[in-house]
Parts: sequence; C-alpha cells; structure tokens
Amino acid sequence: MDDGELMFLGAARQAELVREGKVTARALAEASLRRIEALDPQLGAFRVVRAREQVLAEADARDAARAAGAELPLLGVPVAIKDELDVAGEVTTFGGAANLTPAARDSEAVRRLRAAGAVVVGKTAMPEFGQWPFTESAAHGRTRNPWDTSRTPGGSSGGSAAAVAAGLVGAALGGDGGGSIRIPAACCGLFGLKPQRGRVPTAPQPHLWHALGTIGPLTRGVRDSALLYDVLSGPAEGDRWAARPTATGFVRAASTEPGRLRIAWSAKPAVPGVRPHPEHVTALRRTADLLRELGHDVREVSPRYPDATAAFVPQFCGGVRAEAAAVERPELLEHRTRQTLRLARLAPEAAVERAVRAGERLTERAERVFAGADLLLTPTLAARPRAVGALDGVGLVGLLGALLRSRPMIAYTALWNVTGHPAASVPAGFGTDGLPLAVQLVGRPHEEPALVSVAAQLESARPWTLRVPPLSAV
Repeated sequence: MDDGELMFLGAARQAELVREGKVTARALAEASLRRIEALDPQLGAFRVVRAREQVLAEADARDAARAAGAELPLLGVPVAIKDELDVAGEVTTFGGAANLTPAARDSEAVRRLRAAGAVVVGKTAMPEFGQWPFTESAAHGRTRNPWDTSRTPGGSSGGSAAAVAAGLVGAALGGDGGGSIRIPAACCGLFGLKPQRGRVPTAPQPHLWHALGTIGPLTRGVRDSALLYDVLSGPAEGDRWAARPTATGFVRAASTEPGRLRIAWSAKPAVPGVRPHPEHVTALRRTADLLRELGHDVREVSPRYPDATAAFVPQFCGGVRAEAAAVERPELLEHRTRQTLRLARLAPEAAVERAVRAGERLTERAERVFAGADLLLTPTLAARPRAVGALDGVGLVGLLGALLRSRPMIAYTALWNVTGHPAASVPAGFGTDGLPLAVQLVGRPHEEPALVSVAAQLESARPWTLRVPPLSAV
C-alpha cells in the first residue's frame, strides 16, 4: 500500500490496521511526513511540522503499546492540531507572530487524542485569532484548497481542512466560533460537525470566544469523526459550559439507522441580504430528494430566523480581545486585528456577558424552527470558495472589508454558534468549477447522534470519500 492509499483510508481504518498488525504506527507517521514534505509547500496547511525524530518517537511508543496489548481507539493515527490549541513544546501562535514561548503542556483535547493513541504531527494554519472564514495571515501567508490551489480552503480551520483533504494526516482538530469547522469542511469536501456547546472541553481555557466557540475534528468520513468525538467528548474541570450526555455514543450512532425523521429544508440564509449560489440550492434540493427516498418526511419551510448580530458581535470582539491580551508581543498583531480591538473597546466585559445571555434567549426563539421537525437542512455556504487573497486589497477599511467578504461564508452557520445547536457540513457532490458542494444539517440541542446517523446514511447512499483532490494523487 503506497503513502496515498494509507493516508486516504481515514482515521478509523488506519487505527484498525495498526491494531491488527497490518501496518505500524511508524509507517503511518513516515507516510504522513513524506506527503507533507511533498505537498505542503503548495498548500500551506501547516504552520509548523514537529521535528521528525519527535514524531517517529511518538509513533514508536504507539507500536510498543500495541505490542503490549493496548487496543486504543486512535492507535497510530497521524493527526494535526489547529494553532489555537496547545501542543506541548510548540508555540501557540493563534495564526499570528505575537507569541514566542512554547506551551508547557497539551490542551485537554490534545491530551485526550494522545491518550487514545494518536500521533501529533504538527500544527495547522489559521487566520489570526480565527477571525475570518479564510485562512490567510500576515505572519504565515495563505493556505490553499487541495481541489484548486487558486481557491481558499475556507477558515478559520482551513489549515486543518486542507491537511485532511490532501491526505497529509488521518484527521485534524479545528475550532468553530461562527462556522470555522463547517466552512472549511464544505470548501474541501470533508465531514465537519460543530458539536453542542460544551461537548468538547476547551481547557485550559474556560471557554472559546465565550458561548460561541467549540472544538472538533475535520475528517474524510462520518465514522472517522464519530471515533474522534467518542474520544474527545466529556466535561473537564474549569469548563464554563457542559453539554448534556448523549443517549448513545457517536460511533454507535454512525452505524445505527436513524429511523423515519421529520426533516425541514430551506435555502433561506439566516443573514439578511445574502443570496445563495444556484449550485448550492441545487445541491440542497438533491439532498432533500435523497433524504425523502431514504424514507424521511422531508418538507420545505421558510424559517423566521432571529437576528443574532447583537449576541454574536460582542462575543466575537470579547473573544479576540481576551486572546490578544494574553500574547507576548502585542505590537506584532496584524493591522486588521488592531482594528478589531478598537471595535472591542465598545463592548466591555459587561456587554459581552449581556450578549451571552441574549444568545441564550435566541436559543429559545431558534427552537421554533424545530417545532415540526427533528432536523433542519440548509446550504453550508452561500458563496463558492473565493480566490486566495480574500483579505487582500481592503485598504484602510480592512476590518469592514473583511467583514463584508465574510458574510456569504457565515450566512448559514454563525446563528448556530450563538444558539449552541449542533450542526454539521455534509459533502453533496461537486460544482461545475470542480470544487466540492455541501449541505448543512442542524439538530436539536444536545442531539448530535441524530446528525451523525443521518450523515452516515447520506454517506452510504452518496459516497464522497471515493474521490481525492488532483493535487494529492502523488
């Protein structure tokens, strides 16, 4: 089996092969490192790749654990970590240049991956503090989409998405504060689930952008994501929010038929003044038809979405302000970030807390969407992935320009960060431009298993992991 075949198997199958003794963790790590060396100069997915001897030593420890009888769920799987999460011995840059000191220990999510047998290969690129749905920064340059390197992979977890889509790692961690898992998943043809707020711990931080942010994986398939969520889920000391335990595990949900569900669908964006791309509407309709063929009660609706602006913006500003306050060299922050911080002065901490409470009230209003439905189906994105350089050329109004260019990317996603609902981006074929299409499934609070089960059903009916980006066929 060559490097490409190994790396496109996905996390679940990679771990199975290591446990069965058919491949070693070292072989997987070496394949990952070779592909990163060959392909990442064209992609810019990684901010840093760990030293080869460190990665191989970690892989050798996994092989020793297997020889000693360990049957860890992620045994030997090469993973990447978005650069807002701590990896011991590496600098957490948040996509910028203002931090210099390596982290002393892993964040809780990274610790759980390692305890489950994963091998951490490196840290992935992101825009500074994850502010934008495009993975570009003054410090680390642009990240490119493996399906078309002239296009963005989305953001802010674009480095993680590009690394998985190009077969550089088996899975990668991202974060989602307004769509930052789902947007790059949609751009890169991956499965990306934003979990219920509080499902995955943010420790050592008590929260990620207050009530907005969640941590989760980007993977090729639903089963891979389910496997990682079973490892990552559960409270940790110091978490501000904790999700209610699910009725069933994620892996079990991925292998269980969902039964007949009531699924509402709508092409209406939650952000006024945005129109969805026609091919996204076509993909939405095709998916609605497929779900109907699979036995679900599928009906078009016109939701009355609440306006989330007053709840989202103060938390966004407060989150960036809190992260910026912790960096070592604030004078090295990007110009756009300094503009965000000037805006953040208009939202003191008391206003941020009021925005959190406003978001909780919006959750009750958003629940009206589910009055006659178990799930909501929408596009993930309004626009096709932009050309790289989406944040260039905005001049003195850099922040305003970046916000305007971001609106079509977050028009379907950001509301569900404010309300905390789980939501997933599911591949839905390819557009005439050769780039992936996607739809979004939104679930009731704390009910990720329903999303996973339906997404697995769609994956079985319309397999999307059979195609790989042209760049990656090396």
